[in-house]
Amino acid sequence: MSGQDSERGTFSHRHAEIITEDGEEKYFPLKNLGGEHAMVRVYNSPLNEYGVLGFEYGYSLANPFGLTIWEAQFGDFFNVGQVIVDQYISAAQEKWGVKSGLVMFLPHGYEGQGAEHSSGRIERFLSLCANFNMQVVNPTTPANHFHAIRRQLHRNIRIPLIAFTPKSLLRHPDCTSTIADFTEGHFQEIIADDNVKSLSKVTKLLLCSGKIYYELDAARKEANAEHLSIVRIEQLYPFPKKQLKEVLKSYSKDTKLVWVQEEPQNMGAAMFVKHWIGDGNLQIISRPSSGVTAEGLTALHKMHQAEIIKEAIK
Repeated sequence: MSGQDSERGTFSHRHAEIITEDGEEKYFPLKNLGGEHAMVRVYNSPLNEYGVLGFEYGYSLANPFGLTIWEAQFGDFFNVGQVIVDQYISAAQEKWGVKSGLVMFLPHGYEGQGAEHSSGRIERFLSLCANFNMQVVNPTTPANHFHAIRRQLHRNIRIPLIAFTPKSLLRHPDCTSTIADFTEGHFQEIIADDNVKSLSKVTKLLLCSGKIYYELDAARKEANAEHLSIVRIEQLYPFPKKQLKEVLKSYSKDTKLVWVQEEPQNMGAAMFVKHWIGDGNLQIISRPSSGVTAEGLTALHKMHQAEIIKEAIK
């Protein structure tokens, strides 16, 4: 793994390396677990996304049975490596029959940090998805993130994995998984709603992806909105159409279907999901269409975020 501040994690979540208090010596806990285990290397890289992402793509070809990960400090920063995404990560398999298992970690989530620190540009990757050339995931639980990475290494398929990773969810009290979720579970392309008391009362079904789920769920509980159900799309591509169809069977045919996202309507997964669901009546709740990914003012961010949640749960 390499990236900008990846040794400690940009959001202080990894602690792959620890520096001694009275010196500059580094200690790597992951290298000292005891017993037999694979070699672990985590590197801090310079802010040179084009060069480093290109190197890691090449390394994934040279070491196809390893787990090679490139991590952006914020998801937006892959912008400078867009050429690598266009020319190699999304296209090399079709152009030259070259397979890569490279993983990209792109921290993503609207938290009022401005236009350059909010979006990993989900829409850009989805616009390049075709013929099973990539996997795009946006997990909402620690275990599901873990299983997406484990699946990448253990199954006999080698295509790039684009993982939109959390920021605030790293410290969210509801974003947790049990040990059993890690040891006995598997990656879930869709997470159905287990918090609905009675499906017969549901008149509005919200589909979403990423951290906005927790905000929607908290608002639903506060409003005691028993008419609402929330389903999480954890894998955006390949789109889990069959799994979603099975989930929808539990609801009335008259249930209103709504896609909710934080991103502006012309960004995020809105148009992609609408295409795959094939429902012309699918309502979209989002920020207004925009030329920039997010607002520059924290107050404006809070206002738009509140409007999205209010519109979704009513």
